[in-house]
Parts: sequence; structure tokens; C-alpha cells
Amino acid sequence: MAERKTESVMMKKKLLIIEDDMDLAKITSDMLKSYGYEVETVRDCEGAFAILTDTQFHLILMDINLPDGTGFEVCRELRKVSKIPVIFASARTSEDDKVQGLDMGGDDYLAKPYSLRELLARVNALVRRTYGAAEEGKVWQFGEVVVDAGNRTVNKCGAEVKLALKEFDLLAYLCAHGNQIIRKEELLREVWGAFSEVEISTVAVHIRWLREKLEEDPANPRFIKTVWGVGYQIDKVKEV
Repeated sequence: MAERKTESVMMKKKLLIIEDDMDLAKITSDMLKSYGYEVETVRDCEGAFAILTDTQFHLILMDINLPDGTGFEVCRELRKVSKIPVIFASARTSEDDKVQGLDMGGDDYLAKPYSLRELLARVNALVRRTYGAAEEGKVWQFGEVVVDAGNRTVNKCGAEVKLALKEFDLLAYLCAHGNQIIRKEELLREVWGAFSEVEISTVAVHIRWLREKLEEDPANPRFIKTVWGVGYQIDKVKEV
């Protein structure tokens, strides 16, 4: 049972490969996809910043030497707004390079040429450490609403409620943090992506939509609460 849960955690994850050697990128991407990962590939810093603007990833595998900059620069900017795990994969194998990569916020450093087996083991290990006890297999309840993270379903009074992609992601993130108050800026970063150009007001709009679908009286919500000047929380949510 535990093994199946670990596999399910991995299979739901989206990875980004930043690599200018497109043949290597394709080989790596195909291998990771065969093990259940979703994978996107870009070849330079510009492509990385562009895709991170509107797509959320769970792990990044990046080269250091890129056509328009370095992976160090990408990681430095990323760490200003996100804690997403990063594995550097590079032919630069000196101790100084490895130390710099880890100091920049990298979580692991893999020397090229590497075996796909070792790469997969390192990706799996980092995913387990970061997300193994996270929300994927969890079910939460508040009032008559049941949120199933594994199946990405929401039921209210036994009937399924259809949510848009970001509505569900926002709801699940709030549920995963119990009764904590989550700042609007954190919700925008974690749900919409590290470099998202979406306006902060988008969070409030999605909160309103969730209330309209899940609260008995959306104008006076019992569960999806606003903490003025700070952010939002799901009140009285519990794991079931």
C-alpha cells in the first residue's frame, strides 16, 4: 500500500527541463514521461522565465551553461519567489561549481554525463522528500464539502461540484494548510506560478467563485474566510 502511494505521488508531478542540448532533453523527457511524470522542456533562460510565468512545476532539472545566461541566474531569480526543488545537471563538475549551485538554492547537483537510472533515482528521491507527505492522497472536509486531492473532486452534500483547474488548486492549497491564514501573495505564487504576471486581484475573484459554489450564503461565508489586510483561510477544515 505504501509503495502504491509513493508511486501515485510521483505520477502526478510536472517537471521542467531547462537544457540547450535538445537531443539530451528529449531522451531525458521521454524517460521521465515513461515513469509517469509530466514534462515540459525549454532551451534557454528566456524560455524558462516565460513558461514559469503561467505554469506551475513541482521540480526543475536545469543545465548551467545556457545560450542566453546560466542556470545559476535562473535559480537565483526563482529563489526570490519560490521553493520549488531544483536539480542542476551540468558538465561543470568542479567543487566550486557544485558549491555555487547549492549556494544559489539548488537542491542537488548531477554531473554530466549521467545515467538515466541515476537521474531518475535522484528525481524520485527529491520528489519523495518534498511531496511524499503532501496533499496528493488526502481528503479534507469542511461542513458538507468534501475535497479529494487524489481524484481532484469536490462534493457538497453528496453531489459533485465542478471546479475549474485553478479553483481546485486554490481550494486544495488552502485545505492543505489547515486553518492557517495564507497571504494573498503566497496563494498567487503557489497556485499561479513563481513568475506569474496575473494580478493579485485574481485571487479574490477565485475566492468569490469558490464561495458561490460551496457556501450556503456566499455573502456571509462560514468556511472560506477573508482575513482583512492579510489573506484567506478555510475555517474548520479537517482531514478525513
